[in-house]
Amino acid sequence: MKRSLYLAIAAIALVAAPRVSHAQLGVLKPFQLGVAGGVAQPMSDLKNGANMGYNATAAMGINLPFIPVGLRIDGAYNQFGEKASAGVKINAISATGNVVWRLPSVGISPYLIGGAGLYMQSVTPTGGTATTDNHLGWNAGAGINLPLTVFKAFVEARYNSYSTTGGSVKFVPVTLGIMF
Repeated sequence: MKRSLYLAIAAIALVAAPRVSHAQLGVLKPFQLGVAGGVAQPMSDLKNGANMGYNATAAMGINLPFIPVGLRIDGAYNQFGEKASAGVKINAISATGNVVWRLPSVGISPYLIGGAGLYMQSVTPTGGTATTDNHLGWNAGAGINLPLTVFKAFVEARYNSYSTTGGSVKFVPVTLGIMF
């Protein structure tokens, strides 16, 4: 009698137990494409000539199996708001290669990201002609992945920095995006 009671309880537990999908277990696709957008906050010297702007990013992720490290290539466009006193419009386009380190967790997955690449800055004076120059720069930040059924959403903030002949440009885009 006890044995059949234990078998009945085990059968009920197996039927009633929630099913866990591969997405919930954190199985990663080897390659992912994504898009993101958000705000771009100027820092340091840049905040003297620009207001908060916006960011648009396209990303390609390469996830390595069995280790918490992956690679991500990002192309980003940042446009900053024009301050009346400065009289210039500033844009920064970047192409960066980044290392992504996924931190251990269950559900919401935090990660650290950082890398380097090429930053193309365009400065347009009010009523004038744009000047464009290229600079090497770096970025570092953190984010969280939110696993959903078809794709995963992420929120991240990254500190970007590159030097120019007249000083340095530093900004922090805070983006919300999705990876397919």
